[in-house]
Amino acid sequence: MFDGLFGIDPGASEEDLRMLVERCEQLKSKAAAAQARATALWAAKHAAAEQAAGIPQKRRGKGLASEIALARRDAPVKGNTHLGVAKALVLEMPYTLAALQAGALSEYRATLIVRESACLSLAHRRQLDAEMCADMRRLTGWGDSRVAGEAKQITARLDAAAVVERNNRAAGARCVTTRPAPNGMVYVTFLMPLSQGIGMYAALQRAATVTGDGRSARAGDDRHGL
Repeated sequence: MFDGLFGIDPGASEEDLRMLVERCEQLKSKAAAAQARATALWAAKHAAAEQAAGIPQKRRGKGLASEIALARRDAPVKGNTHLGVAKALVLEMPYTLAALQAGALSEYRATLIVRESACLSLAHRRQLDAEMCADMRRLTGWGDSRVAGEAKQITARLDAAAVVERNNRAAGARCVTTRPAPNGMVYVTFLMPLSQGIGMYAALQRAATVTGDGRSARAGDDRHGL
């Protein structure tokens, strides 16, 4: 039903095509904002229906995250993230949601703000929301790193203890995982505290320099052959 909105004229000028690309990006943000509102409302209606049906509290909401992921054509494991971000934007962060609606933020950048502020109290989170996004003009030209960095800096200023507690909890989730890579290769990922990770990387780099075959000397490349 959207085919007519996205037709591309082969004879369009470069300026017309640039404007179309920009307009599509704005539409993506508007759609993400609408999707967040729909998701939060869906969750509220689902909870009300389960309560009316007399479903015990501890059993309510089971399966909803998977349904949300399915509706978004995403992996089931992503459902809780989509639900959490939607509820945070709609119920706690009106300025961030408005910036997303206006196209001043992409969905990913809005998610970064939600993620970095997750450890804050509701009052502090709303303060961060207003400080970052009430004047959405200041977001112009910001990239992913700038958005995440600003949100992280404000979070630390508002409640440093909450940030420390979050970091301590994160250390308890350290792990090593693998996933397939193309051409018979595999990615090995280490999740660990920053200081330990830097130390391990430095040790591996030293070993690669001494015993490697030259791949570890790639200038400007963070990938090192071991």
